[in-house]
Amino acid sequence: MNLYDFFGNNHPQRAAMVWAQGKFLTIRVSGEYSVCLYSMGEFFAEIWYRIVDNQVDFVRGFKSNALLEPYLELVDLSEIIN
Repeated sequence: MNLYDFFGNNHPQRAAMVWAQGKFLTIRVSGEYSVCLYSMGEFFAEIWYRIVDNQVDFVRGFKSNALLEPYLELVDLSEIIN
């Protein structure tokens, strides 16, 4: 699957794809959210969970290394960044 195909789905479908096909890398806290980072092979995905009730509010995919910056101290991404 590529990023374009991923974005062709709604948020619940994206979350299901990430849970089924993604490789969990790490979790971080951002305000009132727990944000889980996954490797999807050709791109990365984040699932944003509300801390208060653990409900998914947002699912996004990206290729930008700049969006990985919040994770740099949490996980060694050197093996999966091209």
